[in-house]
Amino acid sequence: MKKLLASKHHDQVRAAYEFLTSQGVPVTVSEKGEQLEIWVIQASYFAHAKALLQEFKDNPETVQANTANTFTAPTASATPKANLWERLRVFAGPFTLVYAALVILVFIGLNTPASETIRDYLHISDYWNEWPWSQPWRFVTPALLHFSAVHIVFNLVWWVYLGGRFENLYGSTWLVLAWLSCAVISNVAQFIAAGPFFGGLSGVVYGLFGLAVVLAWQNPRHPLYLPPGLIAFMLIWLALGYSGLLWVNIANTAHTAGLLSGLGFGLIMRFTAWQRARS
Repeated sequence: MKKLLASKHHDQVRAAYEFLTSQGVPVTVSEKGEQLEIWVIQASYFAHAKALLQEFKDNPETVQANTANTFTAPTASATPKANLWERLRVFAGPFTLVYAALVILVFIGLNTPASETIRDYLHISDYWNEWPWSQPWRFVTPALLHFSAVHIVFNLVWWVYLGGRFENLYGSTWLVLAWLSCAVISNVAQFIAAGPFFGGLSGVVYGLFGLAVVLAWQNPRHPLYLPPGLIAFMLIWLALGYSGLLWVNIANTAHTAGLLSGLGFGLIMRFTAWQRARS
């Protein structure tokens, strides 16, 4: 997300918000002290939103009159309905959604007669002591494999929630880099610890969790902020995986390695931002 406007004049903010939403710009409003702030949810809309805001400032009466007409007399022909993709894009970026769809397709395939072929093609290696250097996609493809409905639902909810917010805020490139680093590190660590027969997006999810903790630490207004109770739950779940008390098999090493890689990636991002601010 990117901040577009901050003002103590609440009426002005409300009018600008109504105008922007009437033009199909995904925006949200937050409160900071006595000010209200308008944030553009998707960075790709920012330039367009900035131009519309300037139009609003140049001709506020005309714009507000047009906006009022839009809100008070909408018709099926005059108000286009957003399709499903556009609605989903408000909550998550393209990489988040495409990857989630790919995970679902793989899960469907694993419940067909082609299951064994898919598993053989996507797991990290055929052998316990052989690295897949000639098939490098195997370093990341275990994150596509899920073996139960609970497994895939848990991981995809977190993937869309954390990955979607991260992508909308920082862009697709940063999410791809975060996904790639967390997937490779967590998969390699699990392979070393327990062999090649594992799968799941959990290592990446814990990586995004670590990213969110670092980037939004003690900043409740940050879109990635996680309340202390949620942080405690994720850490307790991680610890329970090592306890042997859970009823499911847990790739504990992948979770821990993913978390550590996410924390490290978050620190790199914060350091990069700090360096840019200094220069």
